[in-house]
Parts: sequence; structure tokens; C-alpha cells
Amino acid sequence: MEEPRKMSIPVIDDWLNTAQGRYVMAWEQTKVDALVADLFGYNALQLGLPQYDLLSHNRIPLRQLAGETGNVDVLCDLRELPFAANSIDLVVMPHVLEFHDDPHQILREVERILIPEGQLVITGFNPISLWGLRQRLPKCPDEFPMNGDYISVLRLKDWLQLLSFEVERGNFGCYAPPCHQERWLKRWHFMEAAGDRWWSFAGGVYLLRAVKRVRGMRIILPTWKQKPVPRKALTAVTQKEIEDRGQ
Repeated sequence: MEEPRKMSIPVIDDWLNTAQGRYVMAWEQTKVDALVADLFGYNALQLGLPQYDLLSHNRIPLRQLAGETGNVDVLCDLRELPFAANSIDLVVMPHVLEFHDDPHQILREVERILIPEGQLVITGFNPISLWGLRQRLPKCPDEFPMNGDYISVLRLKDWLQLLSFEVERGNFGCYAPPCHQERWLKRWHFMEAAGDRWWSFAGGVYLLRAVKRVRGMRIILPTWKQKPVPRKALTAVTQKEIEDRGQ
């Protein structure tokens, strides 16, 4: 099996410390915190991006961080998660799928370990945005995050539906262009409110929440043969018989 393309930890760390990184992660941390605060269960799992604790506002007792590199609780191949089937209540995946060579297998593994009605939260960069457009321009940087294979929301929804997930909620954010300097990001801050109102689908990043659905079994009962009830024959009654019965 071909080795997955792993994100270089120093490169990620460098980007997270830039104005772009702080801008994106501030939005994602706020949205994920609000989303997972009211999700309950026994086991929660974050896959990837160990530099941020996206489960800090969740009240599930056992919260673990798994990944292929970095300071994680469980060091593993994301294509073969070392967790039992139907054992995890919540999985959070920040920017995992677009930076891995086998996103389909990762989703299959997540579906396997989630309990029925388990929750999945995914964040990703939106290809239908100024950030996605930057990838197609000449002299595009080849480091994180521009080196990812951005997955559109519609495409991701199709993948999830094939695995019996139901997408319940989605958000877009970070409408400012991918500027390198913080002062320019602040100048474009007015686009946040305008983007939510006029072109919400064009945010630089998105968040999706999906639920693992398990179709219930339908019990088909046998068709019992019932004997037909014979109808009573109707006979004519004379007036004299009616008078005799009334006496």
C-alpha cells in the first residue's frame, strides 16, 4: 500500500503562527466549540491537527487525540484506526481529508468506529472561494495550506451519503482573501457579515456536522390463512310468524 502524504509538522506550525493560520483557526475553534458543547456520550475522538484541542468544550468523559504525527494520545495510521467498531460517540476531523492520499478509506474507518447516531464534525478548505481560486493562480505556494486537494461541500456530502451519514448542519466562514499580513485581513473584515448574507457558499473554510444513520429492520409477518366465515342465509318471514314471536 502506498504511503500517505503526511503533513509536515514544522510547516503546519509555521502556518498556524501566521496571520492566515490565526484567522482560520479562530473561526473554526469558535464554531466547533459551540457545536460540540451539547454533544454527549462516552468516547470522543479528534483526528489530526494536534496543535488545537477542538474537544475542550465537550463534556464527554473520555476525549482522545489520534494522528499520524505530532503530540497525540494515539499514534496510528488514519486508514486503520485502532478502535473497536461502534465504540466512538463523536469524531472531529479538522483538515484531514484534503491533506491525505486516501480520504475515502479514512471516512470508511470513521463510519466503522462510530456508534449508530454517532456524530461527525469535519472542517475543510472550500475550493469555491477566494482561497480555492488562489490555488489555480500562477506561482501558487506549494506549502500548507495551498498544497491540499480541496474537497467541495457537495462532493463531501455525496461521500457521506454513500456511507449512510446524514448531514445535519453546515457553516461557511473566512470570506477575506488569503492575505499574508494581518492588517490586510482586518481591512477585509467587512466581508464576513456581507459573505454570510450574500454569498455564504464562498467562505474560505467550511464546517459540516453529520450523523451516522443505521436503517432499521422491517419485520415482515407471514400471511395467515383465515377460514372464510359463511354468511347466514336470509329467509322471508311472514306477518303471522312475526305476530307469533311477539306473543
